[in-house]
Amino acid sequence: MIPSPFMELALAQAEEAAKRDEVPVGAVIVLREKGCVIAACSNRMRELRNPAAHAEMLVIEAACAALGAERLTGCDIYVTLEPCPMCAQAISFARLERLYYAASDPKGGGVEHGPRIFGSSSCHHAPEVYSGIQERKAAEMLRHFFEKKR
Repeated sequence: MIPSPFMELALAQAEEAAKRDEVPVGAVIVLREKGCVIAACSNRMRELRNPAAHAEMLVIEAACAALGAERLTGCDIYVTLEPCPMCAQAISFARLERLYYAASDPKGGGVEHGPRIFGSSSCHHAPEVYSGIQERKAAEMLRHFFEKKR
């Protein structure tokens, strides 16, 4: 798969998270029409002492603030790890149009694993999903982080 500059930015965010001893996950929201980054964030659960401070939740909040809107139509999200069910639901509620993610998460994912939020009859909006973008790099970063923890 062709590398994406937006996924590269998400990976850089993940690297910053790892330096802060956070699980290395990064996310970026892009206004597709202009091809510009609206927000970029990484996990901050430990720092904020908040179990909901996932990269996706933080970047959605930042993008909504930047655009002055509660919906992110016309925007895409790039994430280094398959979103969990909470984040997948937030992606749906925010009406993000496309989700690009790097590494799959068979244990905690909520998109192509676990509850598959976007396929649920209760899901009001399902983005287009593209997975495996720079998967090896993202998976290696996560593997290395957790190896150091053991």
